[in-house]
Amino acid sequence: MLIYLDNCCYNRPYDDQSQLRVSLEAQAKLHIQALIRDKRFKLVTSYVLLYENSRNPYEIRRNSILTFIKENSTIYVDIEKSAEVKVLADEITLTGIKAADAHHVAGAIIGGASYFLTTDNRLLKYRTDRIALINPLSFIYKLEAFND
Repeated sequence: MLIYLDNCCYNRPYDDQSQLRVSLEAQAKLHIQALIRDKRFKLVTSYVLLYENSRNPYEIRRNSILTFIKENSTIYVDIEKSAEVKVLADEITLTGIKAADAHHVAGAIIGGASYFLTTDNRLLKYRTDRIALINPLSFIYKLEAFND
């Protein structure tokens, strides 16, 4: 199964862990990364994700995320697909999704991901037949229910 994690998902472990929801999402995201490392899932990434990560002002976080992406990405949607990504992203923005988020979703769809993992509540409201947008914690619940 192909999955795409957006930038807020990658950064969740660096957020304030005193909030229960944030802590649970961070644990779920780290578990999902372990499953990716163990080859239980294939990771889709994109030039959009790399660009957004490059703007992270925290060097250690930026480098840690980049290393994970480089070591574990199965499918990379590169800049050569930017015209295709833009067309789809423009269509997605018509639903009220912000342009940057729409480019992430478009990249994930073009990369063939089945799931788009995010902690962004506004983005989680977007619905399409092309990909399932889901919170990392909900994704873990779904996996466990599937395995029961």
